[in-house]
Parts: sequence; structure tokens; C-alpha cells
Amino acid sequence: MQCKTFIIMFDTYIFDLDGTLLDTLNDLASSCNYALRENSMPERSIDEVRRFVGNGVKKLMERAIPGGLENPKFDATYTLFRQHYLKHNLDTTRPYPGVMDLLSELRRKGKNVAVVSNKFYAATQELCQHFFGHELVPVAIGERENIRKKPAPDTVMEAMRQLGVSKYNAVYIGDSDVDVMTAQNSGMPCISVLWGFRDRDFLVAHGANTFVETPEEILSL
Repeated sequence: MQCKTFIIMFDTYIFDLDGTLLDTLNDLASSCNYALRENSMPERSIDEVRRFVGNGVKKLMERAIPGGLENPKFDATYTLFRQHYLKHNLDTTRPYPGVMDLLSELRRKGKNVAVVSNKFYAATQELCQHFFGHELVPVAIGERENIRKKPAPDTVMEAMRQLGVSKYNAVYIGDSDVDVMTAQNSGMPCISVLWGFRDRDFLVAHGANTFVETPEEILSL
């Protein structure tokens, strides 16, 4: 653990999903490359996909497809990605080591827990239900049409509304620059995890100031 240490015990923990609770990279890359391959586009490496993720799957595909949104095949390729990913998002995805113990301990202590993701709603719901269930993650918010995605605070506010809590004594946990901005826009402190899709130097450059190297360290903040 590095940098600032919080002096209060939080009551509410709002987590990002991809790169924070779940290692989804291989399944995302597989579906991305399937869609690219089927549309005669060059495939992307794991490292490229790692750099592309963090702001929703549409942004992932915008970055992966040559020409992005201007490519005439964008809509078809993005649709194919979504279809493939919904069928294959459990192929290799797993919680990071220590995540299940962390969530179990938070809930045992009576803490409020929610997930807020820029992943589309159906996949967010499916993954959270499959790995965590309602007991560990009572509220899971994914991308949907009637609510602005991160870094806007809307999904965080909706998660707290469903939990019946306020931002006071709440903390946001994520692995990316988008998560740092989301916490700032929500008026909450942010814990940046170092096992996800962005490294420490990148996060520091984007305003992160509190880091954990293992899930169990979150319990001591």
C-alpha cells in the first residue's frame, strides 16, 4: 500500500468490475478478435486490448477497429462482438486472487457493496450474479441508454440510491484513470488497485494517490 492512508472506516464500497474484481481481459480480447477476424480486419494483441479497455466495450471496439466509428463496418463489427461476448464472457474470466475473501469479509462486517461498470448492462448483471451473487454484491449497475456512463457520476449515484446510502463514508475502488475521474466527479475518495489494466505510473499521471497491491489491503483502509 502506498501514499495516502484514510483515517475513517468506510461503510460503503463501490467497485469497478473489469480489472478490479474480475480478470476479463482474455475473454474481451477473444471476442474482439473474433469480430475483427470475421470482418476481415487485423486482430489485436492482448497488450493492445489491455490499453483499449476501461471506458466501455463500445470504446474498446472503437479503438480496435481501423478508422474507429468512421469505418463503415463499425456497427456490424461491434454488434458481432457483443453477440460473441455474451456467449463467451465466462470462458476464462475469473475473480482476482483475494477478491472473494474481500467481498465476503466486507459483507460479514455489514458493509454496503455495489459494482458500477461501463460494461453493457446484461453482461454486468450476468458476471456479478455468476461469480458473486446477490449476497456479496447486492447492486450491480452496467451501461444502459438512460444513464450516463463513467466518468460521469450517474451510475455511482444510482448504485447508492439502490443501496439506500449517501456518498458520506463511501469509497470508490477501481483500476483505471476513468475510475479516478469517476470518484472525483462523485465527490468520493478513490482507491486504485495495481493488479488491473493500468500500472502505477499511468495512474499517478492521472491523479491517483492511494494504491493497494492486494485486495486484503482494502480492509485496512
